[in-house]
This record gives sequence, structure tokens and C-alpha cells, in this order.
Amino acid sequence: MERKWILALCVACVALASLALAFYFASLPSPPSPPSPPAQPQTLKVFHAGSLAVPFSEIEEEFETSHPGVDVQRESMGSVQAVRQVTDVGKRADVLAVADYSLIPQMMFPEHADFVVKFARNELVLAYTDKSRHSSAINESNWHEILRLPDVTFGFSNPNLDPCGYRALIAMQLAEIYYNDASIFDDLVCENTAITVSESENGFLVEVPAELKPNTRKVVVRDKSVALVAMLEQGGIDYAFEYRSVAVQHNLKFVDLPSQIDLSDEEYTDFYGKVSVKTADGKVKRGKPIVYGITIPKNAPNPSLARSFVAFVLSEEGRKTLEECGQEPIVPAVGKGNVSALRAFGALVSLGVRRW
Repeated sequence: MERKWILALCVACVALASLALAFYFASLPSPPSPPSPPAQPQTLKVFHAGSLAVPFSEIEEEFETSHPGVDVQRESMGSVQAVRQVTDVGKRADVLAVADYSLIPQMMFPEHADFVVKFARNELVLAYTDKSRHSSAINESNWHEILRLPDVTFGFSNPNLDPCGYRALIAMQLAEIYYNDASIFDDLVCENTAITVSESENGFLVEVPAELKPNTRKVVVRDKSVALVAMLEQGGIDYAFEYRSVAVQHNLKFVDLPSQIDLSDEEYTDFYGKVSVKTADGKVKRGKPIVYGITIPKNAPNPSLARSFVAFVLSEEGRKTLEECGQEPIVPAVGKGNVSALRAFGALVSLGVRRW
């Protein structure tokens, strides 16, 4: 009997010890959980005109600062080429910004986009440096004579890829009317490229083939206008048709062309319309004031974030950046298309009622 009592006492002691240990370990703090993997940054893909490279670089930094965890990835190219990346190549972009707003409805509606916002203006200038031949003599009255000189080389971007290119052609043809000199376009363009021009009762039609065949001793053509900047700075060419904003951003000198030629003034819309350019794809671009457009393609991977980016571009901070880069913002921006999409930008966008 005594042995059974001792055994029972031992069992009870073991049970009490186990219970005490259980309470002890339960009171200890839990080991820390393994750290969660860092959140993957959200990527925002932006295709934009080459002439927007500088302001959009600054806007990228500002947007990423105000939106931690967002990585804005930009691709800069000619505006026509940027549109075709979406429509023809099938690439996905969250935001598309071009130097000619009309490319969006013309090339993207309704399959690839359903709205466009006009957000900035620009003007065409003839840029040069101190290295440029006859730079001390050139002005807004004689620039076309300077370009004709046999020792002068000038450049413009490919009209089939970049709006600045077909706008340069429009400006040179308008110059014939403005200066009452019927040989400016022939001397500068027709004699040095495969580009042709014809006149009818409706005005002038410039036709651009797929192969431009420039006489490179006189004319240099690049895919986008900003690609000519380095050639100017290095003395490879004397003059180049550029946007004013690009000339300002790169500290280039430039000839301020008359408003009747520089495509800057809505007052001269009808005059600009006297010249049209038919590019190699068969599409016709009629002369009109330079206005930039922005949209969100229908295949945008992150449309919500894209709307935030567009709203930032249109905001006071975005407009300030554009102004500092030599580009005039449109305030308020003017939208056309899907009203529900445009409402996301609130008072920043008014629905267009003016001529499109």
C-alpha cells in the first residue's frame, strides 16, 4: 500500500512540474515572425514624344516622390512611332503623350483609346549655335535665304515618324506665301529630297514617300527632332527645325519665325490650313497650331495609376514644370471623348467645344 502511495505521489509531482513548465513557456514572448518580402514597386509605362523628354523626366521624379513604390518607366520617340507601338506593335503602355493631339483620335479611336486631352502648346523655331555658318547674319526675314546658301546644311525630323518633321515642311511651304517667294520649298526640300508638293484650289499638298532620299550634303533627316540637337552642338549641321521648348531646354540659339509660319497662334489657323502633308501611310495632316495630347490606351496594364499620372501632368505642379521647360500649358486642359474617363480629372479638364 505504501509503495502505491509513493508512486501516486511521483505521478502527481511529474504532472505539476509539466504544468509549471507549460505555464512558463507560455509566458515567454513569441519569436519574431520572419520579415515579409519587400513589396514589388508598381510600374507605370509611359510612351511620349521626344520633345517631352526633359519635362517628363522631371515629372517622373516628382510623381515618384509623391507616390512611393511607383516606378515610372518612360520611352521617348517620335509621336507617330509612339502611337504605332500600341496600335501596330501591340506594346502595352499606361500613358501616351504626343506632340500632335490629333494623332490620338486619328490613329487610336475607337479601338485603342477613347479620349484625348490637349494639355500643352509649342511653336516651331529654327535652332542654331555659334558654330553655325552665317549665324551672325540670320534673322526672321532672311533665314530662308541663309538656308539656300551652298555651304549651309540644315535638318528636320522624319515626317513619317515625327510631327516636328511634317510641321517643318508646312512651315517652309507657308514661308512661300508669307514672303511671296514661290521657290523656297522647291529650293530647300524638293531639290534635296524625294518629297514633292502640288498646288490646287484648296491649297498645297506636300507628299512624303517612305524613302526620303535626302542629299545629306544639304539636308539631314533623323527619326525625331531632338536627335538633331547633338548634331547642332557638334557642328555637324548648321540649322535645325525644332520646337521652341527643345531649343530652350538645350540652350540653343534660334530664329523666332513669324507667327504666320511658326504654327503657334490660333488666330492663323485658317492660314496654316492652306498646307497639308500626306505621309507615307496615306494619312493627311493639315496645318494647324501645335498642340500636345495625352491619353490612356485601352490596353493600359495599370489604368488607375495612369489616371493619377495624367492628373499630375495637368496639375499646378505639372504645369509649372512644363513652363520651366519652355512649354506653354493649356489651362484648363481641353478633353474630347469618353466623358466618364475625363471626369476622373475633375476641374483640370474642360470638355472641348472649340474646333478640333
